[in-house]
Amino acid sequence: MPVCPSRPSPARATAEAMPPAPVEEGGLPAWDLRDLYPAPDSPELAADLARAEADAKAFAAAWQGRLAAASGDALGTAIADYERIEEVLGRVMSYAQLVFSADATNADSARFYQTMQERVTAISSHVLFFSLELNRLEEHEITAKLGQSAKAAHYASWLRDLRIFRPHQLSDELEKMLHEKEVTGRAAWVRLFDETLAHMRVPVEGESLTVSAALNMLSDRDGNRRRSAAKAIGAAFGEQQRLFSLITNTLAKDKEIIDTWRRYPRPGSFRNRANMVEDEVVDALVQAVTASFPRLSHRYYRLKARWLGRDVLDYWDRNAPLPEDDDRVIPWAEARSQVLTAYRGFSPQLAEIGARFFERPWIDASLRPGKASGAFAHPTVPGAHPYILMNYHGRARDVMTLAHELGHGVHQVLAAEQGYLMAGTPLTLAETASVFGEMLTFRALLDAEKDQRRRRILLAGKVEDMLNTVVRQIAFYRFETLLHDARRKGELAAEEIGRIWMQVQAESLGPAFRFDADYAIYWAYIPHFVHTPFYVYAYAFGDCLVNALYRVFQEGHPAFQQKYLAMLRAGGTLRHKELLAPFGLDATDPGFWARGLDVIGGFIDELERMG
Repeated sequence: MPVCPSRPSPARATAEAMPPAPVEEGGLPAWDLRDLYPAPDSPELAADLARAEADAKAFAAAWQGRLAAASGDALGTAIADYERIEEVLGRVMSYAQLVFSADATNADSARFYQTMQERVTAISSHVLFFSLELNRLEEHEITAKLGQSAKAAHYASWLRDLRIFRPHQLSDELEKMLHEKEVTGRAAWVRLFDETLAHMRVPVEGESLTVSAALNMLSDRDGNRRRSAAKAIGAAFGEQQRLFSLITNTLAKDKEIIDTWRRYPRPGSFRNRANMVEDEVVDALVQAVTASFPRLSHRYYRLKARWLGRDVLDYWDRNAPLPEDDDRVIPWAEARSQVLTAYRGFSPQLAEIGARFFERPWIDASLRPGKASGAFAHPTVPGAHPYILMNYHGRARDVMTLAHELGHGVHQVLAAEQGYLMAGTPLTLAETASVFGEMLTFRALLDAEKDQRRRRILLAGKVEDMLNTVVRQIAFYRFETLLHDARRKGELAAEEIGRIWMQVQAESLGPAFRFDADYAIYWAYIPHFVHTPFYVYAYAFGDCLVNALYRVFQEGHPAFQQKYLAMLRAGGTLRHKELLAPFGLDATDPGFWARGLDVIGGFIDELERMG
């Protein structure tokens, strides 16, 4: 996770000193990264790197080989020193990643990003010993040190999570080699994927579009335009299928090698450990969602086909607006108002934090070539603030994306008080605030809408978003699982990857859909498969968790808002069982996931009653 320097430069701009958020053509904001560094070649950045390198070498000289004999207070001091060094490196990498995301086609940005990765990797190799040596201590030794010292006990949750990986730790020499080779191994393949995607152009009806803009056309109300975009996307990715297949095969094999050396029982096990969730809990989620495909996605898309006057939907109709939907463009100012009003109705404090993102240059929503597709909220460092990237096309789905990413941002602001090492949450819990923000926004809009036609449009849009978050993401998880299992038997041809993709899409979306052969390449544009393998189930985890959580809120659970904000402030210090206990929820309960899925089913019931 990213961070801030141990000794901030007085020349570095603060958030309060920054100008108002810049607005690009079209009224959409662009971020200003000077809260991190003035420029890629700034003296402040160079000074931070130099200081971090000196501090890392001094840290190694002071502590390497001495942790077993250290007192509790000494261990607490050592962890605090380690945290400060990691914060500096995290701030640098946050800045480099955001610069690259703003324009991945810019050769200077790409070189800067790679150079920072190499420099930070080299510096962090000096302190790599620290976590390895901590994990070689026996449990009773760690317990004794924590019991001796409040300084050390402050980091108890970080040590707990670090030691989850103890059984999978390799020798120091192997760990150092893997750490240093990352920049020429996995990270290099990820960069190739990102740059390829950023440079791609999709020719649609005489226009040369970015991948993001072409995918956005799949929500166009004109079926012919949707079809044109869908076929053009398939053709564009088809031309690159050998490259995307090579990237996928290489990364899957790389993962297999690492997993084998580290003795992980299956491809998804590392991600589950990192998410602080048991394999069995993930299995229960996947089984519950898969079993619900017929009553959720299959049922809904039969309804949608009827609304569109079709017996069968083509794959490019999945996100088609309803016939009565005017598909109007929602101005940015209106989107901002809708989201903040919804947040304020739940908690004025939540809205106040959210408003900072609009009042200051913390959001980049503009549309431009080279910019990363999709959306994210980057936490950067506790000493700065998060940044949000999205591509705002003015559709209702974009408003929900804004609500989603703002939820991440507010969560990251609240959790920052835990400090660099403990602010970050597992991916499963990281989706809680974002999905909850979407639900707040949706409910506020639905409750205010009296027109039945508009209510149906809102409700159908929400169901589709929930199906995309739950059903589609579990289908993605199934795709990854099947792909990684198959890759262990040998390299996969693009056609075989496509066959797996088509299988899980047909299973999850059901008989209401017709899939043409050119849809078989659509797996190639999903960045999560490359960036963070087996991430995707976290969305379904978060959605079902929030559905259950929101129902508790609707039932009038006492002091819900205060407990919710406390949950967000906890950052990574508590596990999902501890975080949900105050609300009377337990994700290990077999009925937990059914409770969340029933919310989606209830919305579909309501749509069926509307006709």
